[in-house]
Amino acid sequence: MRILFLTHAFNSLSQRLYVELARRGHALSIEFDINDAVAEQAVALFQPELIVAPFLKRAIPESIWRNHRCIIVHPGIKGDRGPSSLDWAILRCETTWGVTCLQADAEMDAGDIWASVEFPMRAAAKSSLYRNEVTEAALQGILLTIERIEQGDCRPEPLDYDRPDVQGRWHCLMTQADRAVDWAADDTATVLRKIRAGDGVPGVRDCIGGKACYLYNAHPESQLSGAPGELLARRDGAVCRATVDGAVWITHLRAAEPAEGEPAFKLPATQVLGPLAEHLPEHRLLPTVEPAGATWQELSYRERNGVGHLYFDFYNGAMDSEQCERLRRAVAEAKQRQIRVLVLWGGADFWSNGIHLNRIEAASSPADESWRNINAMNDLCRELIETPSLYVIAALRGNAGAGGVFMALAADRVLAREGVVLNPHYKSMGNLYGSEYWSYLLPKRVGEVRAKALTENRLPLGAPEASELGLIDGCFGETLTEFEALVEMEARTLAECSTLGERLEGKRLRRAQDEAEKPLEEYREEELERMKLNFYGFDPSYHVARYHFVEKLPKARTPVYLARHRRLQAS
Repeated sequence: MRILFLTHAFNSLSQRLYVELARRGHALSIEFDINDAVAEQAVALFQPELIVAPFLKRAIPESIWRNHRCIIVHPGIKGDRGPSSLDWAILRCETTWGVTCLQADAEMDAGDIWASVEFPMRAAAKSSLYRNEVTEAALQGILLTIERIEQGDCRPEPLDYDRPDVQGRWHCLMTQADRAVDWAADDTATVLRKIRAGDGVPGVRDCIGGKACYLYNAHPESQLSGAPGELLARRDGAVCRATVDGAVWITHLRAAEPAEGEPAFKLPATQVLGPLAEHLPEHRLLPTVEPAGATWQELSYRERNGVGHLYFDFYNGAMDSEQCERLRRAVAEAKQRQIRVLVLWGGADFWSNGIHLNRIEAASSPADESWRNINAMNDLCRELIETPSLYVIAALRGNAGAGGVFMALAADRVLAREGVVLNPHYKSMGNLYGSEYWSYLLPKRVGEVRAKALTENRLPLGAPEASELGLIDGCFGETLTEFEALVEMEARTLAECSTLGERLEGKRLRRAQDEAEKPLEEYREEELERMKLNFYGFDPSYHVARYHFVEKLPKARTPVYLARHRRLQAS
């Protein structure tokens, strides 16, 4: 089937649907929803049999939905309508929620229903629910919708609020008044719900020490306490703030009324607060220390059954220079322990997306910070590559992009959950060349020809496809729990295997041979020479693309590598 994606952005949900539908043989093209005329032109060029709207911020033009079957992916149960569906579900403590695939009509979210898939709600941020439960339900719903359309004799179900299975209702746009935290009255659970309901976009507007800001990414703290609303401590860029019955960690803020020259995008909380956070006691936790109760910890290390497990969870998968260095030190320390297998666990939402573009954009010299950040990533990757006495497993629970993909390839074995999406390329960020020793690691896995294709085509790759190509070593586990259990079993079996010593010796010999043929430092120097042009050269493409990405500026056009219909037109 010829399917056109009409979407505000090629986000995680759109990418997952793209790779799954491409796997099933559908002819796909993508158009960003810029305006009516552009959308109409895309439809005229591609002549789709079906239009899928996985992520829109406005209604599909009547000129399109009256003449073409358009399926809206709505993150709500049957009958739910309105722009803040998931926000209200979190705030109202819904135990079950869902995704509905409905046909576009004159009335917003009121079209006939092709499919509806429900899931149990998890105590998590909106962005995390969206990337996991909502995405999985949307995939099931779209596949079911396409199956019913292809059958030919199926008809969608009209929205009827008299039906007992239609439990949703119209919800208005959630305002900041609805989200506002009352620090003098709200308990920890309420504060968490409010911040989680706004995570990603738009955040919760608040005031800290007289500074207006938006709050993001909150986690419970069970040991620290103080006067409600009081700032108690800082840790790795986050601040801890007291509630009426405990405290919460808030990792990121965005200035609501930025001063001249002050960034107006998300950054670590201590960076946004500046002097307001400097006096706070630094409540550090070593990765090897298990906290006595709930807290927030970016890095943690545990040993089970002779296997070391190193966990890192960086917000949105972005890794700044300091985070790279902290993780590198944790890897170096793990290498000194009495283990022979080390498992690296990225976050449940993201493994890693490489360098931290927001931190770079906020720096006094973005070029210098880019250089510092990429070198810190390289130091981390080299620490992983040079582990002669350890067998390293990269366990990708969440998506990975750019340098994060190649960081994973620095491990001996790369495993991913079935639903993970990889973007093993840099070029969409202003023709960035990339480093992280990719020119050494990638061809060793897939060969020179495929390495060039992967880095040039700029399209997402599903974990099964990545496994077939040899980019990763395996994918399994429909759920996070299943994936984690299978990885732990494999790591334990490997640690107990009598031939592990032979494997490690073979690894050491191969690394020595590779080093003799071409030293790692030479790969690094060649990559960085190209990146120096990105950062300091005459072509500003990287800096322009980063600025647009960080500031979330509206798309002016759809890149031709996504818009297949425009490639066909050009040819």
